[in-house]
Amino acid sequence: MIEAVKDAFGGVDTVVHNALADFSFNGEARDKLDHLSWEAVNAHLETGLKGALNLIRAARPGLASQGFGRLVFIGTNLFQNPVVPYHDYTAAKAALLSLTRTAAKELGPDGITVNMVSGGLLRMTDASAATPDAVFDLIAANTPLQRVTTPEEAADAVLFFASPWARAVTGQNLIVDGGLVFG
Repeated sequence: MIEAVKDAFGGVDTVVHNALADFSFNGEARDKLDHLSWEAVNAHLETGLKGALNLIRAARPGLASQGFGRLVFIGTNLFQNPVVPYHDYTAAKAALLSLTRTAAKELGPDGITVNMVSGGLLRMTDASAATPDAVFDLIAANTPLQRVTTPEEAADAVLFFASPWARAVTGQNLIVDGGLVFG
């Protein structure tokens, strides 16, 4: 993938990891601990964590050789506030935050920043399509902005991390959820 992007655009300076295992945000249909399989957890680790590691390994040489790069990973606010305990998904995203911070430490001397954008439940994505309207209404009622965050608003935060304005920001997790989680 990195080689294809370099061939098409002449280089790579920003990479966003937004991979998600086949998943549906439906709290009623989620696997509870007594039925949660390691295979379900591993599917998220393979996609979210291993995918990010593979992306770092593929992108690093080119980013380091130019002395500049931005890696942005997509996380979740659920490990700060597990309003619905999606154990498999949330555990993998928490591990991804750890990788974000340790990668930021290692890649910083190469001029590469590594950050995470953690949205809340976004209205609307393929993964949130099964979420009942009542859940969206409840989330909106509990945020200071009184609405549910959109994919476009989460993308704005990704653009911030890719921009020159974030040149001194690395190892951070920016929660973009309308204020549902305050820290």
